[in-house]
Amino acid sequence: MNNERGFALILTLLITALLVALTAEFVDEVFVDSSARQNFVDGQQASLLAASGIDGAIKLLQMGVVSQAYTAQADLDRLNKLLNVEDEKGTIQVTIEDESGKLNVNAAWGDNGAAIPPYSDFVRRLFKNMGISLDLLDTLADWRDIDDTPHPAGAETPFYKTLKPPYAAKNGKLATFEELRLVKGFDGATVERLRPLVTVYDDCSQININTAPKEIIAALADNMTDIADKVVDYRKTTPFKLVSDLGNVPGMRAEVVQGLTGYVSVAGTAFRIHSTAQVNETTRIVEAVVNSGGTILYWREY
Repeated sequence: MNNERGFALILTLLITALLVALTAEFVDEVFVDSSARQNFVDGQQASLLAASGIDGAIKLLQMGVVSQAYTAQADLDRLNKLLNVEDEKGTIQVTIEDESGKLNVNAAWGDNGAAIPPYSDFVRRLFKNMGISLDLLDTLADWRDIDDTPHPAGAETPFYKTLKPPYAAKNGKLATFEELRLVKGFDGATVERLRPLVTVYDDCSQININTAPKEIIAALADNMTDIADKVVDYRKTTPFKLVSDLGNVPGMRAEVVQGLTGYVSVAGTAFRIHSTAQVNETTRIVEAVVNSGGTILYWREY
């Protein structure tokens, strides 16, 4: 009898422990399922909020910047302040930068791989001033041209086929800035140094001297390093309304201004927009490049 009672007690304890374990597992599954569902909803809301930031930035650009004859950095700074919003549903931070203040590397070489001055000169000076190997000019030219004959320091499809994973040379224009990472010699550090300075979009055929970084200004002609600082200082208080206004900068040579006519401008023609939205603990970022007409040239969400 005692054995039977002992067995019944043990069985009762085992059943109780099993029920407790099952209950705990059920509660955990419900919590995980609810959290996953909430995270999904938060992610969807954050994505929509980030995308709406891009839409809002485009509207403000068209109403307040694109309609002007010139685009100054102060105009973009003013818009950036308007596009930072926070409420009980979430936060959104949007920044706009002038993509046309950068140097278009696609314009430096033709389909045949031949250099196209003065853009090729701009790129060469930029790389030289930054201490970036000029051998990368050859690899860029080969990536851009349509033949399979490499430049002296370049690389064509046979080289890229030896990599893991293998791929072919583009034999065409860079479609995105990130594509530079595929070109021989362009390691992560080099690409990040160039990120604020170069672009790949046809809409950026002229460089906006009102927003161009000083590194780009210095690459527009020989012996421009000191003048670049003066250009940046000058435009802080007096934006350039005409390209000829560059001649008002102390020390600027008249022949330099004349030589830049047709290659630089005073207005933005394309803009890069970063929109970061957060809902509870979930963040979504949308990055887009749009031209002055509002056409999307690039879109990435992460």
